Amino acid sequence: MARFTQAQLDAIKRAYASGVTEVSYDGKTTKYRSLNEMRQIIATIEADLAAQGGKKLPIAGFASYRRS
Repeated sequence: MARFTQAQLDAIKRAYASGVTEVSYDGKTTKYRSLNEMRQIIATIEADLAAQGGKKLPIAGFASYRRS
C-alpha cells in the first residue's frame, strides 16, 4: 500500500470542497477525472493514514430484512 501524507489529504480535501479536480502539493500537480474519483482517493488516503497510525476506520453496515 502507498504511503500517503496528511499534507496530501489536506490538499485533496481542499480541492474537493472547492469543486476543483486539480490538486497541487509539494510541487506536484495531479488532475482527477471527477469529484467521484477524488472522493474514492480521499477514502483511500484516510484508510492508509489510519493504518500508519495503527487505527482502524469505523465500518458501517446496513441490515436488511425480507418478510417471506
